[in-house]
Amino acid sequence: MTITKYTCGAFLLSLGLLTTSCGEKFLEESPSDQITDANFYKNQTDAIQAVTAAYSELTKAGQYNSALWGMDIMADISTTGGGGGSDGIEYTQLDDYNIPTTNLIAQQLWQGSYIGVGRCNIVLQKVPLITEIDATIQKRSLGEAQFLRAKYYFDLVRAFGDVPLVTVPPASAAEANVARSPAADVYKQIEQDLKDAIGNLPASYSGADLGRATKWAATGLLAKVYITQGNKAGAAEQARAVISGSGKSLWANYGDNFKTANENGKESLFEVQYINGRNEYDRNNVGSALNEFLGPRGQNQTPGSGYGFDIPEPDFVNGYLAGDTRKPVTIWAPGDTYPDGTKNPATLGGSPFGYSCRKWFVGKVNTNIWDSPLNVPVLRLAEMYLILAEAVGPTPEGFEAINKVRRRALGVDYNTANATADLNAGNTPDFTAAVLRERKYELAFEFDRWFDLKRYGGTPYGLVAVMTAQSAYLKTLGINRGVPTPNNLVLPIPQSERDVNPNLTQNPGY
Repeated sequence: MTITKYTCGAFLLSLGLLTTSCGEKFLEESPSDQITDANFYKNQTDAIQAVTAAYSELTKAGQYNSALWGMDIMADISTTGGGGGSDGIEYTQLDDYNIPTTNLIAQQLWQGSYIGVGRCNIVLQKVPLITEIDATIQKRSLGEAQFLRAKYYFDLVRAFGDVPLVTVPPASAAEANVARSPAADVYKQIEQDLKDAIGNLPASYSGADLGRATKWAATGLLAKVYITQGNKAGAAEQARAVISGSGKSLWANYGDNFKTANENGKESLFEVQYINGRNEYDRNNVGSALNEFLGPRGQNQTPGSGYGFDIPEPDFVNGYLAGDTRKPVTIWAPGDTYPDGTKNPATLGGSPFGYSCRKWFVGKVNTNIWDSPLNVPVLRLAEMYLILAEAVGPTPEGFEAINKVRRRALGVDYNTANATADLNAGNTPDFTAAVLRERKYELAFEFDRWFDLKRYGGTPYGLVAVMTAQSAYLKTLGINRGVPTPNNLVLPIPQSERDVNPNLTQNPGY
C-alpha cells in the first residue's frame, strides 16, 4: 500500500461476500470460485489481503467517493451545485433538509460503513487463528482492523445515532438482524478498539506499507472521538500525545497537504489512498471522483469537463481573513487562472457567484473520468492542534495551539509569535467560536463541518442556530436554503435496511 495503494486481490470473506481492491503492485488474481472460507485465512498473505479489503471500502461511494461529501453540503460550507433539477437530487435533499428515508447518501453511508465493519470483524475473528504468519504482522493486522472498525462506527454513530453494534461475523442471515444499540455503547466500543489499536500498531511504516494505520492515527482518532463526546480531558491527553510523540509537523505551506507528491507526508496521520488509471465512471473502485465532481462545471479542466458539485457558499468564501493562504487552495473564484491559461468566469453552471471547490483539483491527470490519484486526508496534525485548543480552552496552551494553525494560514512561521495572526485573551472574547471558525476554514471540504455543528446541539454554535442564520443571510441574496430542525441532528435510518431488518427502528421525524 503506498499503502500498496490497496493491493489487488479478490477473495471470498464470508457469507458469500466477494471483495476486490487494487494497488500499485499487481498481484495475480486467483479465480474467485476457487477461494472459499475453508481454504482462505491460512497464511500471512491471506491475512494481509483480508486487512486490505477492510481498507478498501474507504475509497468507495459509501465513504470518501460520495457519501461523506454530503457532510459539508448539510452545513454552512457548501451547496449542491451541479446541473440543477434532479441532478444530484440525493445531495439537494440534504441541502434542503428535506431528507426522505430513501435518500441515497444515507443508504450509501450506512451500507458502505457496515461492509467495512464486517470485513474488520472477519479479520479480528480469523487472523488470530492463522499460524503461518509473522507475529509482528499478525499483531499489526489486528490493530489495523481495530482502527478501521472504530473509524467506520464513528461515522455511523455520528450520522445516525443509535446503530446496530456488531463485533463478530453473523453465522446466519437471522443473526444479522440486530437491533440498534445506544450510541453510548457504540462509543464505548470505538474507544476500546482504538485503545487496543494503539497497543497493536507500529509508530510508522516505510516503503510499500506507507499509508497503513499507525498508532498515531489511532491516537489521533481517539482524540477526535473524545472531543466529539465532550471528554475534553481525554481529548487533550491524546492530542498532546500525537503532537509530542508522533514526529509529525505542519507543512510550512497549507497547500502542501493536498499534492500527490506529498501523500502520506509529514503532517498526515491517516489518508484514504487513491490511484488513477484503473477505472472509469466507477465510484466503487480505487480512483477518486472528487476531481471531476467538484471541478468547475463545464470548463474543460478535468477529463469530463467538470460537474461543479459541492459549491462553496458565498458567506463561507467571504469569511476568509485577508491574506488567508487557505483560500486559493480551497476555492476557485472568478478571475482565477486555470492550468490552460483561461480564467474562471464570474458565473458557472450551478454556481451563480462563480465559486467551485479547488482542494481536490488535479486537472487532466489522464483521460479517465472519476479517476483522480489524490489521497484524501482523514486526520492531520493541524486538527490535533485545534482539538487541543478546544479541549483546554483560552489558556496559554490553548492559544498557542490555535495560533500555530492561524500563523500557517496567514503565511508566517507557525512557531513564532505574530501580532497579526495571534489570538489572545484581549482580542478573543469567545474562544469556542474562534476554535470552531478555525476548524471551519482549516478543514473545509474535508467533510467534518456538519459533524462539528451538530455536536454543539442547541447552543449558538450548533447546527440549528448556525444554519438558521445562514438561511436568513442567503435570502438577502435571493437564495432559498432549507433550515434544519433538531431531528436533523441525525440522518434517517435507510428504509432499504428496515425492509430487510424488522428490528431497526426509525429516527424521530423521518
